[in-house]
Amino acid sequence: MQITSFKQYEEDYKKSVENPEQFWGEVAQNFQWRKPWFKVLSWNFNEPNIKWFEGAKLNITENCLDRHLATSGDKPAIIWEPNNPEEESVTLTYKMLHERVCRFANVLKRNGAKKGDRICIYMPMVPELAIAVLACARIGAVHSVIFGGFSAKSIADRINDSQCKLVITADGAYRGNKQIPLKDVIDDALIGCPTVEKCIVLTHVRTPVSMLKGRDVWWEDEVKHVNDICEAEEMDAEDMLFILYTSGSTGKPKGVVHTCGGYMVYAGYTFSNVFNYQPGEVYFCTADIGWITGHSYIVYGPLSQGATSVLFEGIPTYPSPSRFWDIVEKHKVNTLYTAPTAIRSLMSYGEEPLNGKDLSSIRVLGSVGEPINEEAWHWFDEKIGHGKAPIVDTWWQTETGGIMISPIATVTKTKPSFATLPLPGIQPILVDENGNEIAGNGVMGNLCIKFPWPGMLRTTYGDHERCKQTYFSTYENLYFTGDGCLRDEDGYYRITGRVDDVLNVSGHRIGTAEVENAINMHAGVVESAVVGYPHDVKGQGIYAFVIYPEMHGEAELSKKDILQTVSRVIGAIAKPDKILFVTGLPKTRSGKIMRRILRKIAEGDTSNLGDTSTLLDPTVVEEIIEASKKL
Repeated sequence: MQITSFKQYEEDYKKSVENPEQFWGEVAQNFQWRKPWFKVLSWNFNEPNIKWFEGAKLNITENCLDRHLATSGDKPAIIWEPNNPEEESVTLTYKMLHERVCRFANVLKRNGAKKGDRICIYMPMVPELAIAVLACARIGAVHSVIFGGFSAKSIADRINDSQCKLVITADGAYRGNKQIPLKDVIDDALIGCPTVEKCIVLTHVRTPVSMLKGRDVWWEDEVKHVNDICEAEEMDAEDMLFILYTSGSTGKPKGVVHTCGGYMVYAGYTFSNVFNYQPGEVYFCTADIGWITGHSYIVYGPLSQGATSVLFEGIPTYPSPSRFWDIVEKHKVNTLYTAPTAIRSLMSYGEEPLNGKDLSSIRVLGSVGEPINEEAWHWFDEKIGHGKAPIVDTWWQTETGGIMISPIATVTKTKPSFATLPLPGIQPILVDENGNEIAGNGVMGNLCIKFPWPGMLRTTYGDHERCKQTYFSTYENLYFTGDGCLRDEDGYYRITGRVDDVLNVSGHRIGTAEVENAINMHAGVVESAVVGYPHDVKGQGIYAFVIYPEMHGEAELSKKDILQTVSRVIGAIAKPDKILFVTGLPKTRSGKIMRRILRKIAEGDTSNLGDTSTLLDPTVVEEIIEASKKL
């Protein structure tokens, strides 16, 4: 199923568009099924209702673990690199990982979990996080992984939305020189979560934690009570595999639902092809499993293909900005998949951290999370790949389940800052505001997909109408990505950014409404408006315009208070980079905030704000411009 030449790409692509069912049916034969499908695909984008591999039965963990045991049981599956480089790294072979997943699956059963139950996972980047994810899938429970940077309120919202029965966490996590008290955060969250019956706690940082009788149990104690034999639960191809919450343009995060069969096929196929993965190679994705990149390209994609993955607990700059390069050298990494934010951050340290580092093992480089800017692309290419490693600049989303538009390593001719061409099976289309197709090359428009692919979301948990409104009702019979896009003269695609009220901060999607809601919760704040602005490291920074008339004391302290509020409501990830206190916001007569004007001010481009005379109070704009110059 691996594409090895551009000619083969063209042939596969043609086939995938002309006869998608035959194409994906053949790809799916590379996986292990307990029972075959009677129909590859049935779909309707209006409802939306999408089914792949109907009637097929499988368990994704048999594809990620069991099927490799006979031939590759002693091959490394996960190499764990701890936060502290002085500590030993840990290697789990496929056999060891299989045993631990089965054992922990039995722990979940012992604590009342069964097929269909939702389980919340809030853990550090340790092997047990991957084990917990796979153990849920083994017994047919639905995992909902929450990134370790979210606040208690954010966690409670997510647990209650999906009515989780169990929580899996750890006493704490290391992030560089910081320790994060995960169990304390979970304790605060669980005060308002009536559906949670058990909380399984891993000992990791050895910090004192509160353990409630009847609810909280230690991971280490529980695994002693069970054996490592656990038959995998038989799942339907369309059974739910996991829920992953993502920001939208309204305040409440939505739970994107992925199912077992199609997601497995798509994650495995895209991993094998995009990175041109070769048996025995070491692959290092620097993402967190709390995001979709970690689900698809640390856990399910690589393991389904029998790959060896590096799992890293720390951050790229601790204890020094050469940490990534030390890991590459130590484990002889062949593929490095990271985010433009990390690349730009490491670039800022100059070449000193690279001195004396042996990066000769690198064969493929990858970028994910946001479009990579040209300067960072060239630095990555020259300094890390030494001009020999193709860069796969991958465009995809939580909702797509896997990579959609990307070069195929060693096959596609790359171009700085372009995601290049769609993968086989993906049919992108550019449309104007009214949904009319913009044909030809050398054009720009809104990026939509006109035909289903196996990895796509099926619904948003508990709210199918929201799924329909968000993705399928903007343009008829199309999946709307929310991104603007340019197709150049060569037919190459370049993502130009979000066209809705969603920011892309360090590769993470954050809804402006969500941040505004959090700021507005702060006592004294009357109203706020949040926009993105260009940020040297993060790509986009968060700029907040805040009305706070009865301010107590000094403005700087009030700003810190607001940041504290945002951290408590959402998490530190959503803290504004700039806060500007204003007396009013530019609004239309109907009361709509003109974010377009605020965006221009935030970007420092006040030369053409367009016609402001129709605003409710045009003088507000001048005031904001003057105040912004002082910030």
